[in-house]
Amino acid sequence: MAFIDYYEILGISKNADEKEIRKAYRKLARKYHPDVNPGDPEAEQKFKQINEANAVLSDPDKRKKYDQYGEHWEHADAYEQAGAQYQQQRQQPGGGGFGDPGGQWQQFTYSGDPSDFSDFFNEMFGGGGRQSGDPFGQFRSMKGQDFNARVELKLTDILESHKQVLNVNGNKIRITIPAGIEDGQTIRIRGQGGPGIQGGQKGDLYITFHIVNNTSFRREGSQLHQDLPIDLYTAVLGGEVMIDTLQGKLKIKIPAGTQPGEVIRLRGKGMPVYKKTGQYGDLLLNTKVELPRNLTPKQEQLFEELAKQK
Repeated sequence: MAFIDYYEILGISKNADEKEIRKAYRKLARKYHPDVNPGDPEAEQKFKQINEANAVLSDPDKRKKYDQYGEHWEHADAYEQAGAQYQQQRQQPGGGGFGDPGGQWQQFTYSGDPSDFSDFFNEMFGGGGRQSGDPFGQFRSMKGQDFNARVELKLTDILESHKQVLNVNGNKIRITIPAGIEDGQTIRIRGQGGPGIQGGQKGDLYITFHIVNNTSFRREGSQLHQDLPIDLYTAVLGGEVMIDTLQGKLKIKIPAGTQPGEVIRLRGKGMPVYKKTGQYGDLLLNTKVELPRNLTPKQEQLFEELAKQK
């Protein structure tokens, strides 16, 4: 598989901070989302790459390994384990290290071209008996294959944290889905991937969530947006209107003199904040003032009188 530059996929620099990564991911995820590009295989592939890049770069530990080992970042633990074992062996009395009886190797590091990692890895960890660089036969354990799964949920399904059982490769895995998880977000379940090789640790399970918006609200993180039509008289004089929220119907006050496009903020009436129990975003209502049509002669006269007084 060709190497994918995650920074290039998200269109960010290697010095990008968490906020820049999140902003770039959300913008691209909306652009290439399958719901926006139905039946477009290229957009679907791009969407997968965007999620993959975000899953790595948004995780500080993964990003550090990716920056150091490039396309072989998933084997970082194995490389580092090899280095630690080598240092341990060369410190033993009478031993110069693996394949280094004279003790000439000063440290076990690799500073060459990242494209040479595959040959380096095969030399150190290859199967089929002891290797020339591994006289003790200790470097056979490998982490198992990582699995990927996709879970589709409705927006109303993630208003509260809940447990769900997944069937992955014939295994039933019980997970807790946190309230407020975002569309396209990926979480890792350690040790639920493929079996390790020669006693190596099991791989991990990466679950990407697809959230279908089954409401009339527009979601941006924990914030919700909705247009609020109000008549001219309510906008001018003020009044009360009944609205729908995710928690049910709510009567709210419209201040006198509300302008078209003015935003009314209802604090705590948005989505749950991810992994922050009891915290909610806001509901933002964008007022749409509806002008009256088919005025009666009397109404026209009243408006004319008002116009003369301005």
